[in-house]
Amino acid sequence: MTASPFQIRKLEAFCYRYPLATPVVTSFGRMLNRPAVFVRAEDEDGLVGFGEVWCNFPAPGAEHRARLINEVLAPALVGRAATLPGEIYDFLTQATGVLALQSGEAGPFAQAIAGIDLSVWDLFARRQSSPLWRLLGGDAPTIKVYASGINPAGARHTAEAALARGHRALKLKIGFEPASDFANLAALRELVGNGLLAADVNQGWSLERALQLAPQLAEFNLAWLEEPIRADRPWEEWKTLRKGVAQVPLAAGENMANRASFDQAMSDDVLRVVQPDIAKWGGLSQCAAIARDILKAGKTFCPHYLGGGIGLLASAHLLAGVGGGGLLEVDANDNPLRDRFAGAVADVRDGTVTLDETPGIGLVPDLAAIATYRTV
Repeated sequence: MTASPFQIRKLEAFCYRYPLATPVVTSFGRMLNRPAVFVRAEDEDGLVGFGEVWCNFPAPGAEHRARLINEVLAPALVGRAATLPGEIYDFLTQATGVLALQSGEAGPFAQAIAGIDLSVWDLFARRQSSPLWRLLGGDAPTIKVYASGINPAGARHTAEAALARGHRALKLKIGFEPASDFANLAALRELVGNGLLAADVNQGWSLERALQLAPQLAEFNLAWLEEPIRADRPWEEWKTLRKGVAQVPLAAGENMANRASFDQAMSDDVLRVVQPDIAKWGGLSQCAAIARDILKAGKTFCPHYLGGGIGLLASAHLLAGVGGGGLLEVDANDNPLRDRFAGAVADVRDGTVTLDETPGIGLVPDLAAIATYRTV
């Protein structure tokens, strides 16, 4: 990849919250509104790029991450020159390493840097006059998608609406009462027929509980069972779970926050599906290479995403860029902060979306259109 040096002239984060009539429910908590932190990077030539920071939890976390960018990271980056986006990612990670350790905030720093990285990659692709998916090595802009974030209450209605919008694959949140979880899975399997059905426990079970319940899910022919136990449990526990539920493929990755964790996940057959989240850790500078390694390891790469439209669109470009036949996660819940800025991902046709040749992520978001939701 050939490129000329560029300099970041301006960097700014914007925080928004969209109020929800129906909370998004997980096994560990509820989202009473939909937050989004969007990042805008501008170079000395006036070209701009956009990224997004993961900020779903805790409840006040979005504003904190926006201020972290505006008051700490942006002053450190503005005026700095680079030739490739990864140079900026490395600089920010190294420059703030001690501060992240001192403050006990490795996660927020990593998430903020990931969002900046996405904005710089979008800017870089625009400088190259290339769609991001093609710059990342892709040759086919059509990818498969699935509808996720399906709550236990009203699961059938949410799934029916997703199928009506063009989806052909579904993922249900479980980890609640087993009877209701199984009833919802049965209803969704009936709706989707032979299509893909997955389930996400959101780290809600102990190993013992997972060994008890997961084998009972075999009847639903799940494409994968996501994070049935805590992501930070010793790998030996994950191995034990894999042996105990061999008939149900396991998935994880959204809560892995270093290269070593992904290397471990690719070293054996515990996980069949690996799901890095580019807005939560690593950005594209780390996760593009990891995605290719996931495929080399014979596993399925499915980017995790549950946020606003800019990060979702960047995730789509990554999947199209590396290929492999995985699916893009598309939240099924109400969120204009996603729908307004999802670009081509908003147009689901027969379970797929198709990106175009527009440079960068293919969208310049009209942030003025959501000014009423802005908090920072």
